[in-house]
Amino acid sequence: MADRVCPWWMGYLLASPFRRWMQNPEDVVGPFMEPGMTVLEPGPGMGFFTLPMAELVGPSGRVVAVDVQPKMLDGLRRRAAKADLLPRLDARLAQSGSLGVGDLNGKVDFVLACAVVHEMPSSEVFFREAAAALKTGGTLLLVEPAGHVDPVRFAHQINVARQAGLEQGERTVVRRCRAAVFTKKAA
Repeated sequence: MADRVCPWWMGYLLASPFRRWMQNPEDVVGPFMEPGMTVLEPGPGMGFFTLPMAELVGPSGRVVAVDVQPKMLDGLRRRAAKADLLPRLDARLAQSGSLGVGDLNGKVDFVLACAVVHEMPSSEVFFREAAAALKTGGTLLLVEPAGHVDPVRFAHQINVARQAGLEQGERTVVRRCRAAVFTKKAA
């Protein structure tokens, strides 16, 4: 069962400089990023990870950010425009029961699922759609807050990701979180 979705107004707090001190986006996603990549980020909020990823993919890359809340996407677009990163951003409203990213199948290099899978109505649908969007050899970084997702629930998410065709790699350390790295296997 999914938790309640984070309210849109929390987006301002989640994008605060204080959070950067606790969880530096470049440290978390930097090892997985390269210029020119296509990145998928479900549940971007107002861009705490989105904007640094848009910097890292450079002018030839793009970040596709999908959220269920129009106000989150509005805030994200405003922040991206202010940072001159809007051309690298594709901000989308999720469809009912789907991320709505079928047009990305086999085109995504990296998926960041940070503090979002526990909010999804179906982790099975999420991992299936994320795996379909990934290129063979593409990477998915799963990060869940330890205070929201206990070890049993996180193990379930890992199993669902594996069932979707993702191969678990190394565990990575993200402060106060549970995290795992997956790669899309060849078909």
